[in-house]
Amino acid sequence: MSTEVTLTLPDTIYQRAARLASVSNRPVAEVLAEVIATSLPPVEAMSEFSPISELSDQEVLRLSELNPDEAEDERYSELLDRQQAGVITEAERAELSVLMQRYQWNLLRKAEALAEAVKRDLREPLKS
Repeated sequence: MSTEVTLTLPDTIYQRAARLASVSNRPVAEVLAEVIATSLPPVEAMSEFSPISELSDQEVLRLSELNPDEAEDERYSELLDRQQAGVITEAERAELSVLMQRYQWNLLRKAEALAEAVKRDLREPLKS
């Protein structure tokens, strides 16, 4: 089952998607659908979107100690190196974008969880 959506994109985004579609010999709509699908978490992970204040003490502590997945972190570093060297492909650029979004999301959740853990007296504030 599919739902048709009309979407207005900045020209630069569309051009990047069109280029990726061209090099991968796929329709632009398929490329955009794949990028959106990989950018959104699976339904099972939607509990990760609960406000930190609604989580149990145990879950707050778990999130406050969240570290990146080792393999994902390694791939992220590899793609950043390729980007800096100017040899990154369009497919790798899309993968890097997804990994960067995940990294930023996890960092934000960790910071929120740390603040909540301190607020609940579950841990001491971090020393600077």
